[in-house]
Amino acid sequence: MTPFEDEQLVPQQSPARHHRGGLSRRSILGGLAAAGAGAATVPLAAGCASGDPAGPPGYGTGIDDGFDGTIALDVRDSAPDWKPFQTPTAPEGAPNILVVLYDDTGMAAWSPYGGRIEMPVMQRLADNGLTYTQWHTTALCSPTRSCFLTGRNHHVNRFASIAEGTTGFPGSAGRLPAQCATVGQVLQDNGYSTFWVGKDHNVPVSDAAGGGSRSQWPLQMGFDRFYGFLGGETNQWYPALAQDNMFIDQPYGPDQGYHLSKDLADNAIRMLRDQRSSNPSKPWFLWFCPGANHAPHHSPAEYADRYRGRFDDGYEAYREWVLARMIDKGIMPEGTALTPINPLPADVALPADMVRPWDSLDADEKKLFARMAEVFAGFSEYTDAQIGRVVEFLEHSGQLDNTIIFYCADNGASGEGSPNGSVNENKFFNGYPDDLAENMRYIDRLGSPDTYNHYPTGWATAFSTPFQMFKRYSQFSGGTCDPLVVHWPKGIRAKGQIRHQYHHAVDIVPTILDVAGVTMPEVYRGVKQYPLNGISMRYSFDDGDAPTTRKRQYYAMLGTRGIWADGWKASALHAPISGRGHFDRDEWELFHVDADRSESVNVADRHPEKLRELIAAWDEEARDNFVLPLDDRVPVEILLSPRPQPEPPRTRYLYYPDAAPVPEAVAVNIRGRSYKILANVDVDRDARGVLFTQGSRFGGHVLFITGGVLHYVYNFLGIAPEQDFASPQLTPGKHSLGMEFVRDQAGPHGESLGTTTLYVDDRPVATGPMRAQIGPFGLAGDGLCVGYAGGDPISPQLPQPGPFTGGTVQVVMVDISPESFLDLQREAAVALARD
Repeated sequence: MTPFEDEQLVPQQSPARHHRGGLSRRSILGGLAAAGAGAATVPLAAGCASGDPAGPPGYGTGIDDGFDGTIALDVRDSAPDWKPFQTPTAPEGAPNILVVLYDDTGMAAWSPYGGRIEMPVMQRLADNGLTYTQWHTTALCSPTRSCFLTGRNHHVNRFASIAEGTTGFPGSAGRLPAQCATVGQVLQDNGYSTFWVGKDHNVPVSDAAGGGSRSQWPLQMGFDRFYGFLGGETNQWYPALAQDNMFIDQPYGPDQGYHLSKDLADNAIRMLRDQRSSNPSKPWFLWFCPGANHAPHHSPAEYADRYRGRFDDGYEAYREWVLARMIDKGIMPEGTALTPINPLPADVALPADMVRPWDSLDADEKKLFARMAEVFAGFSEYTDAQIGRVVEFLEHSGQLDNTIIFYCADNGASGEGSPNGSVNENKFFNGYPDDLAENMRYIDRLGSPDTYNHYPTGWATAFSTPFQMFKRYSQFSGGTCDPLVVHWPKGIRAKGQIRHQYHHAVDIVPTILDVAGVTMPEVYRGVKQYPLNGISMRYSFDDGDAPTTRKRQYYAMLGTRGIWADGWKASALHAPISGRGHFDRDEWELFHVDADRSESVNVADRHPEKLRELIAAWDEEARDNFVLPLDDRVPVEILLSPRPQPEPPRTRYLYYPDAAPVPEAVAVNIRGRSYKILANVDVDRDARGVLFTQGSRFGGHVLFITGGVLHYVYNFLGIAPEQDFASPQLTPGKHSLGMEFVRDQAGPHGESLGTTTLYVDDRPVATGPMRAQIGPFGLAGDGLCVGYAGGDPISPQLPQPGPFTGGTVQVVMVDISPESFLDLQREAAVALARD
C-alpha cells in the first residue's frame, strides 16, 4: 500500500471525511453537540469501525490509529497520547557505525597487510580488532558503493558500471530502484543520525547539476547531512564540492593549506560534534569516503617525501618482498605463489594494461616510476592521518568503545595510469597515449596542483600482490580482493586476529543491521523490497574457525566475469573495456581457491565437471541479478554513449553569469564536432576576467580578457604549449566576442583537428590550426562557468580567480549548428541593439 492509498479508502460522504486518517474538527464537535453532556469525551481507539460511537459512520483506519488518549470538547478534559507521533529510537546500546571506504587500493599496499605504506591509524584498529583476508568487492567504484548502500548485488542496484557508464538495461540504469532501500534510510527510520562525508559516485550524471533532480542525492537516500563531491574523482587541491543539496565553493585554497582529505575530516568531526552536543543519547552512522586513493594522487610534499627511495627496487621486487611479509603476518597461507606480472594470453591482453618489466626501464624511467609510487604512498598515509583525527575525537568524547569501524577499500589498485604512468589521468578517458618525455618534466611536481598524476600499471600489479591483474578485472582477485579491518571494542572480544572467511561488499549492510539490532523491511514506503544478497559477518567476530557462511558470489564488470562457490572459482579470460566482444568464445579457467589463494594454477583440465558446474552457476546468477548484456566497449565509447537528458536536444545553448557551474554531462557537447562561442559584453578599458570557461588545466577551454586583449585558449589534455588565440586591443563599449572551431578531420588518436578563428564583433582577428578532445574534460567537477573563474586555472595567463570586472557579461551562447559565426554574430548584434 502506498502512503496515500488509505486516503482513497475513506468514503467521500461529506467534506468532513476528506480529512485524512482521523476525525475532523467539525465531526468531533458535531458529535459532541448531538450527544450532549453525556458524551463529554470521545475515545479515539485504533481501528474503530463503521457505526462505532467513536466516529461517524464509514470512518476507517488512518494515521491516528493507535491513539490511546481522550479527546473532549475542552482540552482541559482531554488526555494526550504522544506514542503514535514520536520518532522511533534505536535499540538500547546500539553502537555507532563508522565506515571508512578508500578508493583504488589493493590488499598489498598497506602496512596492516604487510605493505610499505604506513597506515598508523588503520594499524592501531587492526591491532585491536580483526583483519579480513578474503573480503571482496565488484572491481569498480560505483558498483561496490551501491552494495555498501543497499546490501544487494550491484546489478540489482542497477549499477553494472560507474554512474557515467549506464546503458539503459535493467542492471545498468544507474538509479537505485525503490525496491532497494538504503542502509541510511533504514537506520534513519530506526533512531540513528546518518552522515555521509566524501565521495558519492551513485548520483546519475544528469542529476549532478544545479537544476537537476535531487532524488538520488544523499539527503534523499536516508542521510541527514552530506559534505563531499559527486562523481568518480575530483581534484584534491581544487575539488568540486557539494553540501547537503547544493554545490558550494571550497572554503580556502591550497596556498592556505587546503587538501580535500583534511577538509573532509574537518566536516566529519563537525557533524559528530554537533550530534554529540545536541543528541548525545542517539547513535549515529557515518560513511566517510575520501578521494584517496583514486587519481589524481595529490599528496602534501612532506608526506610523499617520507617515502624517498622506498620504492627504488621496483614493483617486481616489491611483489616478492610483500608476499613474504603477507605470509609472515598470516594474511596469506604458506606456499602461496606469485602470479606473472602479465598473466593474460597475447590475444586477450590489453596493451594499455601491460606491465613493463623493471629491468627493461632506463634510469630516468625508474626514477619517475618510483617517485609516482612515493606520491601515492604519501597521499594514502596523509589521508589515514586525517581519519586518525576522527578516531581521536571519538576517543576523547568517550564514543570509541561502542563504535564499530569498518576500514576498507572499494576495489583493487588502479591500472588507469598505463604502462608509463601519467601526469594527467584524463588522457586515459580520452584514449590518448601518455608521453614519457612529458611526464619526466613533471617529476618534481608530482602530487602538486600542477599534475593530475597516476602511477604506472606495474604498481597496480604490485599493490594487488599476489593476485593477477587489478581494478576492472572482476574475474581475478587482483580486482576484487581488498583490505577490510573491523574494530569494535565493546562488541568483539578478539584482538589483533586474522579472519579468512570469504565475504563480499554486499555483506557490510547486513552486518551493520545485525549489530544495530534492526532489520531490512520487507516493504519500504509501500514498495516490496528485493531481498538482501548479503549475509551478516558477525558470526566471524569471535570465532576465527567458523566456516564461511557465504556459499557463492558472482562477478561481472566491463566484459569480465567470474564466480566463486564453496572454495572454487571460475574465471572467463576476457579483458575489460577491450571492445572485442564475442563473449561466447571466452575460455574459462578454474582455480581451487581454498588450496591456491593467489589463483595461480588453472585446473580446468583436471576438473572439467566442476568448471561446467560453475559456469552454469554463473549463468543462473546472471539471470537472477539482471547481469546481461555484457559490455566491454572502450572507455570513450561507453562514456559518450547517448543517454536520455532531462533537457530536449538543441543546437544552441545560452549560459548566464552568476550561475552554478554546469557539469559537463548536462552542458553543451562540443566533443568531436565544430562549435562556436559568442559572448555579449559591455566592457571598459580595465575589463578583465573570464567570459566563459569549461574544464581545468588538465583539459579545458576558456574565453577571457586580460590587459585589454581577448584570448581564447584551448588546453588539450594539459599538454604544452597551450593553444592561444589573441585579439588586438579592445575598445570600450558593447561587443560580441567569440570564436569558431571548424573540425576538418580526426587525428591519429581520434582527436579533432581543425581551424579556430577568434572574432571581435564581425571581424576575424586571429586564426590558426587547433586540436580538440573527443573525450571528457574530466570525470567530475570542472563545470562550465560564465563571468567568473574557479581556483584551478585552465591557462596561466588567466587573472586571479573571481568574477569578471570592468564591465558586464550579459549572456554567452554556445552553438553547434551548421550556421556560421557571422550569422550568429548578426543575431547577437540585434540583441545588443535592443538592450
